[in-house]
Amino acid sequence: MSFDDRYSGDILGGHRRKQAPTFPEVPATPDLVVEVLADGFVGAVIAFERTYDGDFVRLEDRYGQERLFKMRPGAFLIDGQRVSLTRYVPKAQPQRSNSGSRRVEQLEAKVALPSRIWVEGVHDAAIVEKIWGHDLRVEGVVVEYLEGLDNLQQRLEEFQPTAQRRVGVLADHLIEGSKESRLTEAVGPNVLVTGHPYIDIWAAVKPQKLGLSAWPEVPYGEDWKQGVCRRVGWSDPKEGWRRVYRAVETFRDVDASLIGAVERLVDFVCNPELSKQDLL
Repeated sequence: MSFDDRYSGDILGGHRRKQAPTFPEVPATPDLVVEVLADGFVGAVIAFERTYDGDFVRLEDRYGQERLFKMRPGAFLIDGQRVSLTRYVPKAQPQRSNSGSRRVEQLEAKVALPSRIWVEGVHDAAIVEKIWGHDLRVEGVVVEYLEGLDNLQQRLEEFQPTAQRRVGVLADHLIEGSKESRLTEAVGPNVLVTGHPYIDIWAAVKPQKLGLSAWPEVPYGEDWKQGVCRRVGWSDPKEGWRRVYRAVETFRDVDASLIGAVERLVDFVCNPELSKQDLL
């Protein structure tokens, strides 16, 4: 039988009703989205400032407005839970890169290869850079985005690929019979197209990393990113992208189809002796 013993506990510690409440402490990592308890302002962490009056965090909302807030205990909300923000201290550089390869220390800038890797959009480029950026800099490979596969043929005509000047293309939704597969059929021997089966690179990120059991189904004809945000409670695709990008840290956070696709492209553009058939 349990009961409330008003005389239990440390007499010098004071009564629990008089003790200040405590809140979970969360490091204020860049792009972390929080709500300010006092006035409901919602923004992403972009900077810190230390003043005579203590530590402050600078937040930017989805409209680009910036405001400064003191990092008081329990002054912020994350997913409805009251928390205290603490200064974020970046971890020491790991011995392995985010792609799992051995990190090359004291890397000097390398002259870019004439070959290129092209991706569909800026989100694809950002995730590829986050996971494989170290490896690409070691090899001197530049990643550019096409702003859609519809531009592929025109860009290839401008670039004029050769055996020593190859192009690797990463495509979303690369499945048999899709528009993407038709757009990439006739590209020639010096262009390799690989991809993942998902309609957008967001969905190649493991949903568990975002607290989801699975990515929601969005009916054909509805904007996929808008549909996802509505179904999971994100305000808009800008907030959704911040969450997706923050969730990706290493190759373990994305689907194996994306990992294999990117690594085949890197091999193709860095090793002219390899043919497309060697990698497909």
